[in-house]
Amino acid sequence: MPIYEYQCEACHHKMEALQKMADAPLTECPACQQPALKKLISAAAFKLKGSGWYETDFKNNNKPASTNKASADKPASE
Repeated sequence: MPIYEYQCEACHHKMEALQKMADAPLTECPACQQPALKKLISAAAFKLKGSGWYETDFKNNNKPASTNKASADKPASE
């Protein structure tokens, strides 16, 4: 479930709420009880966990390693 940020337009109180995406937006400010809460736009965040996810998920083991340095130094036209 995402964490949404809200700010009251009446008293400028800021808050966060853990809500389902299908839930209706909050409207009543818990600080002043006015129906003036507006949802703020904020950056999404995510965290990659585990050791070496990029090595295990995106590594191409089928590609042979080139050991012939002479052919790598030649121009493609030769």
